[in-house]
This record gives sequence, structure tokens and C-alpha cells, in this order.
Amino acid sequence: MSHTSERRNDEQWSGDSKNGPSESEPPAYNGPPGMEPDGIIESNWEVVVDNFDEMNLKEELLRGIYAYGFEKPSAIQQRAILPCIRGHDVIAQAQSGTGKTATFSISILQQIDTNIKECQALILAPTRELAQQIQKVVIALGDFMHAECHACIGGTNVREDMRKLDQGVHVVVGTPGRVYDMISRRALRAGSIKLFVLDEADEMLSRGFKDQIHDVFKLLPQEVQVILLSATMPADVLDVSKCFMRNPVRILVKKEELTLEGIKQFFVFVEREEWKLETLCDLYDTLSITQAVIFCNTRRKVDWLTDNMHHRDFTVSAMHGDMDQKERDLIMRQFRTGSSRVLITTDLLARGIDVQQVSLVINYDLPSNRENYIHRIGRGGRFGRKGVAVNFVTEDDKRTLKDIEQFYNTHIDEMPLNVADLI
Repeated sequence: MSHTSERRNDEQWSGDSKNGPSESEPPAYNGPPGMEPDGIIESNWEVVVDNFDEMNLKEELLRGIYAYGFEKPSAIQQRAILPCIRGHDVIAQAQSGTGKTATFSISILQQIDTNIKECQALILAPTRELAQQIQKVVIALGDFMHAECHACIGGTNVREDMRKLDQGVHVVVGTPGRVYDMISRRALRAGSIKLFVLDEADEMLSRGFKDQIHDVFKLLPQEVQVILLSATMPADVLDVSKCFMRNPVRILVKKEELTLEGIKQFFVFVEREEWKLETLCDLYDTLSITQAVIFCNTRRKVDWLTDNMHHRDFTVSAMHGDMDQKERDLIMRQFRTGSSRVLITTDLLARGIDVQQVSLVINYDLPSNRENYIHRIGRGGRFGRKGVAVNFVTEDDKRTLKDIEQFYNTHIDEMPLNVADLI
């Protein structure tokens, strides 16, 4: 039986149903309860397992989890790992920084057979950085299992990709375009794939990957298990879940369960925008004793700030989406190894940076979209690691800061003089 008859209805997928409601009246929602577009999905799975030892995981996987530094599963891990390893289709609504990468990585590693040199799990992600990030987590957690994970991403050598895939790897993570290309060229053999993960599905769809995701899905085996993760649930994400998934287990991790614990948050009042630079220079010694990420809202600002810091002989590196892949990789490598200690970047890359040593995040600009606050500062103190976040606040930003405090139900204090002692 083909996927087509079992799971999806092409007309429903492409949204061009011939006899649907006229444009003037919005269509009535007729999907499953608890999955209204733009709503919050309702969980239909209540089992919570609050430690890794009780998840019946393979011994080598458990060793990898503890070696990686996890002690206790996060909210999403306590709820989602079990249904995933039991083979259910799972749709989880959770932000970045909640431990979702490890959730599906653990579920994949539990289910693959490393004695078989074939791709058994495929993960799609919206950006190259996120794909590489996921690859690192899979390799680290699967260290004692000798699990091999390859990242298929644009901006890298196609022939090299094909050679690597030809040798056989257990898990492939990539961006939709390159993955589709590799399956089409038969370099990535889809026959043994039993898990298909869509990470940050909302991001992928907003970047226009809908058709490519669909094309990839059509080439996968009929029985494939689908795991979908998304911070928001717009209509097109729910469409995808309807077309691809069978009676999915639904899991919602509420935003108050997000990990802001362990992160001390402060603000520095800077009367005028143009005084922020001086403030940053005053803080530089504090920044460089650790590793710090500084977020600006635009690429232009990143370049401007980097130039100004360089003029004053401060060592900083910068990264944003206008740079080519080679440059971005080099900068990330320098930052990960500690040879560069202060990185200035934009929100675009916030989700791809998870450097264990980052213990200080500075919001030179407050994020223009409050959901990005957690993506930025959730880096520093992930899974119980400590961190400090400092927000530069002008008169115009006071309202936004209040808004962030309310949204995350948190309190942001004025920065103390001894901030260096807290890092």
C-alpha cells in the first residue's frame, strides 16, 4: 500500500481543494480536538518518567546520556521519550532550549541497530547550523554505541556527501533541499529508514520548504514513524501532521516549563542607544574571562558593532546569515575551541549555537520578538547549567523588558557591580 492512500490527501495538502468554502468565509475547523490552528495543542499523553534509568534504555546509550552531562530529564524528555521509543507518531510543541534535540536523539539511538550500516533515521532541520548542532548531539549521546551520524547540508561538497553516505551511516540530519537531492540521486538509500523527524517544523514551513518536505516523505518507507517538533502550531504545521502522521501522541511543554532556571538575568539601563558601546567596552574584561555571545537585531548592527570593537582593539568575532558557509563554519570552530571568546551574532543563528562554555549572553538589542528571548539566553544555562544574561535597556526598551518578564513569568534585576563573580 502506498503512503498516498494511507496518510495523505494531495488536494488537502496543497490547499487547492476545488469545492472548499469561498474566500469570504473562513473554513470551519474540522480537525481533531486539541489541534486548532494557532492554538496550543492539547496533550493526550500523561505518562511522566522523571529519570533516565527508568526508561529501559540500552546500557551504552545511558552511559552516553550521563557522560554528556545530563542528570535528570527535562520536562519534554520526561514526557516524549517514552512514546517515541514505543514507536508512536509524536507531535510535540516545545521551544528551543527545552531539551528537544536530546529527546529525539535518544529516541533514535534507542531504536537503531548499529550493526547495520544503513541509514535508519532521517532528521530534517531548517538551517545548516541547527543540523550540525543536532549531528553533534547524536554523535555525543551515541558515543558508546559507535553511532554514526552525517549532516547533509547545502554549502558543502556534494561528492563528499555522496561518498560518506555510500559508506553507510546510521543517522542522517540535514536541510530539506540537500536531503531530497541525496535521496533522488540514490546516494541516500531510504529503504531502511524507520524514523523521520521534523525539527522546528514551523521554521521549516515559514522558510518555504513545504514541497521539499513532502517530496522527501513520499520517498520514505510506508511504515516510517514520524516525530514532529514545533514551537508554534500554525495551520500548515497541523496540515503536515494530518498528512503524515497516524493518531499522533500530542505533547505540549508549556512555556513556563522552559529552562530559565539556573540563568541569572540582569538589565543595564543605558540612557541612550549610542552609549551602549561604552557600556559593552566597560564589560569586556568580564566577557572574555568566559565565553560570551552578544546578540544584535540586524546584520548591519552586527557589522557596525564588530568594526567599532576592533577599532578599540577588542578581540571579537562576528557571524550572520550574509556570510558564506565556509566562513560561518570557521568562526563557529574558533568559538567552540575557545580561540575566539566573544561572538557577535543575530537571531537567525541563535538556535544553532550551543556551546557548552557559553556562560554569558548579552542582548545588545532586546529581541524584537519576545519568543526569541529564550532562544538567545536559553543557550547559557541549558539543562541546569549556570549562566548569566545581561540586557541593555534604553528608555524605549523599558516596555519591551516588562513584556518579556510577564511573558516568561520571570524577574530581571539591575546588574550588580560584582557580575564577574556570578559567571
